[in-house]
Amino acid sequence: MKARDNPFATARLHRLAYRPEGWTWDGLFERLHALDCRAAVVGPKGSGKTALLDELAHRLSAGGRRAAAIRIDGEDAFQKRLDARLTELAPFSTDDVVLLDGADRLGPWAWRRLVRRTADAGGLVITSHRPGRLPTLVECTASPELLDALLRRIEPDNADQMRDAAHALFRQHSGNLRDVFRGLYDMCAARQDSMTPHST
Repeated sequence: MKARDNPFATARLHRLAYRPEGWTWDGLFERLHALDCRAAVVGPKGSGKTALLDELAHRLSAGGRRAAAIRIDGEDAFQKRLDARLTELAPFSTDDVVLLDGADRLGPWAWRRLVRRTADAGGLVITSHRPGRLPTLVECTASPELLDALLRRIEPDNADQMRDAAHALFRQHSGNLRDVFRGLYDMCAARQDSMTPHST
């Protein structure tokens, strides 16, 4: 099996549109407007914050606003790369909404600097593991029921057969769906490899 054909390949998962749990997109945008478009998506690792932010960016763009997305992987020189990305995106206008994935990485000084540099933008939405820096827009939570729903979307023909393994991974990784899907990716790859004849 080629990596891109694995049902749990990252590229495939990213194509899944985020589906609200207990709220609607219309309701979210009403709340975002009430919060002056400055708010936080809060939740533990692997609970869907990044997926929600990606879908929010898509919907903002479809509505005619610029979604100025900032996602910086890795920990080294985070502030330097953040400053470079902000410079790349500037100048900001009231039609722009800055979307920062991973506000937890910012210390108090860096957070104040971010707020100053995005003051001219029409909005700032962040993801964070804990509430506090901005009013909470949505609190993401992962549950076995959500995992089952995602399995049915990703592997509709095999969801029932994979359920026990998926739930075991869910418990092992304390509800981190990103790690669950990594584990399922490895399982699918190993299963396919064991079924592939090898020349001697």
